[in-house]
Amino acid sequence: MTETDAIHKSHWVRNTLISLAVLVVLVIAAVAVFAATVSMSFSSKSTTIEEVFPEEAARPPVATGAAASSQNILLLGSDTRGKVDSLDDAAGERSDTMMVAHIPASRDHIYIMSIMRDSWVEIPGRGEHKINAALAFGGVPLVVQTVESLISARIDRVAIVDFEGFKGVTDALGGVDVDNPVAFDSSHMPGKTFETGVHTLDGKEALAFVRERYAFFDGDFQRARNQQAYLKAVLGQVLSADTLLDPAKISGLVSAISPYLTVDDGFTPMYVAGLGVELRNLRSADLTFFTAPTAGTGTSPDGQSIVNLDPTRMPLVQEAFRTDTLDTYQPVLETIG
Repeated sequence: MTETDAIHKSHWVRNTLISLAVLVVLVIAAVAVFAATVSMSFSSKSTTIEEVFPEEAARPPVATGAAASSQNILLLGSDTRGKVDSLDDAAGERSDTMMVAHIPASRDHIYIMSIMRDSWVEIPGRGEHKINAALAFGGVPLVVQTVESLISARIDRVAIVDFEGFKGVTDALGGVDVDNPVAFDSSHMPGKTFETGVHTLDGKEALAFVRERYAFFDGDFQRARNQQAYLKAVLGQVLSADTLLDPAKISGLVSAISPYLTVDDGFTPMYVAGLGVELRNLRSADLTFFTAPTAGTGTSPDGQSIVNLDPTRMPLVQEAFRTDTLDTYQPVLETIG
């Protein structure tokens, strides 16, 4: 097989790999379709949660019309240094990162919305709290219900990735080149300064980069932007022929992330393979990262420091998710205000 033939054969794999910027597990499952050993590694090392969705009566209506075939994937990032092996284990934890990846019916773009973990929202049955408390209150189903209420649309698939997995993915790629927008002294690597500009990060540095929030005046806002910058950097390197045509490197990615990955039972290799085919015309430029619109920070009635969602712009986001029209939404830079 010539290199040209190999690249052609890898075409749909490449487009599935674009979803790595949304969900690292998409890479793993897509590759598993081609390699039985990789699929076995994924199945044996990752964890599946069978029940992640709330009761049907508590969910938004099923989308109809053109929006019916759009999909929303919820990504939860944790810092537990291990997997969530069951719903019981999930309860009591708080999710440090929340993203919703919206794949429109047209399959010509992917929109990734970060949700600030201190966003003050209504958690069903619990009243108003920071959104990251939903996991502690009711496990993954309550997180899904809360996010569905927030975006006014259904979540179709769920994945939980521990931050420790970022370290292995970075090392499996031989380092990741990240363009750092804001210089900072790391609180996770004492003595380490991340200057502005491009850095080639190893696994330990990448972990410190995506975890950092204390060094920034706007804390979690900048951390969300740095996490997005990291994901974009990983995307660029995974899409390179050096990665796509290197079975050992792909296998290394699978082995690195699987132990830190928990997915719902519908997040199968076949599901991702089908999605990869549908996204075959996607390019890296067809990704939009943004943050759920906020109105700055504040203090809750019980004295907590919180992030207030923007009551004017949030309905626009909800309408866009509900009607599959995120292409019309114009995000702005979110900060503490």
